[in-house]
Amino acid sequence: MHTDVMNETDPFPPSDPLGEALHFLRMSGAYYCRSELTAPWGFTMPPMPGYLWFHVVTSGRLWLEAGDDRRWIQPGDLALVPHGDGHVLRSEPGAPAPDILDLEREPVSDRYEILRHGAGGASTGLICGAVRFRHPAAANLIDILPRTIHIEASTSPKLEWMRTMLQLMAAEARELRPGGEAVITRLGDILVIQAIRAWMESDPAAQAGWLGALQDPQIGRAITLIHRDPARHWTVASLAYELAMSRSAFAARFTALVGEPVMSYVTRWRMQLAAAALKDEDVTIGELADRLGYQSEAAFSRAFKRVMGMPPGAIRKIADEQDRLLVASAAD
Repeated sequence: MHTDVMNETDPFPPSDPLGEALHFLRMSGAYYCRSELTAPWGFTMPPMPGYLWFHVVTSGRLWLEAGDDRRWIQPGDLALVPHGDGHVLRSEPGAPAPDILDLEREPVSDRYEILRHGAGGASTGLICGAVRFRHPAAANLIDILPRTIHIEASTSPKLEWMRTMLQLMAAEARELRPGGEAVITRLGDILVIQAIRAWMESDPAAQAGWLGALQDPQIGRAITLIHRDPARHWTVASLAYELAMSRSAFAARFTALVGEPVMSYVTRWRMQLAAAALKDEDVTIGELADRLGYQSEAAFSRAFKRVMGMPPGAIRKIADEQDRLLVASAAD
């Protein structure tokens, strides 16, 4: 089912730029696996570019290895691998960890399965999800996240709500009542958004770059204007006018906070919208050119290739192949 990422309507849009970015963290292309594991156990998650992995420990504990990050994940904790990097989950350091695709899994549906694995020792319960965020605002946010995020809900009184939500997700995964997959997906949406919010509140890196710019009253407003009306003939002068700033002061402040000139950002945003539409919609190049304010299909295609590094048609082929591989891996 295709969704028009540029023409979404919402009767209650968020009133602040940061809230709007979080608003677009809606999962698609989700794949879930519930694991019943007994020590020693381990498996390797393959790289999944464009996907975010999350892991919820419902009982026992696990050892996570993601790049240089090595840590224990306890019951009630939530671990995110936001960039789809390959990583390893084990019962303890050094336990064998074959590729998860080589292990026998029980299919429940096209995108949900159960893994039972291990040598009969101490047990661990785990829910894993691989999810994708189609909207470019979400992609911008995901791009600046760290390689891993670990939310220790089990030790923080402030995160009592998360423990309750994780318990509900675990119960739905065990029972898989009618509508259970839908409930797990919605809970996954909320958990990931809340994990990102928790990271933003605790990590100084969240106050810099694009996220910091969103929180600036003037530049955040400019970004919102660009996002909401990408086809408008924006110029540095017209945006500065909207903000009651001088052209030079606005241009300098935007570049300093966002890390690129404003017109470069406008073009890149349009191309990100176009790429999302090519992945999700049955839309022609000409229709996209018109929708995004370009005078000709050729002008649009040149801009797309310059920004995205490939012609528009290649984006659609890549998305189709990613979907095919995800469904095929779930069926192995």
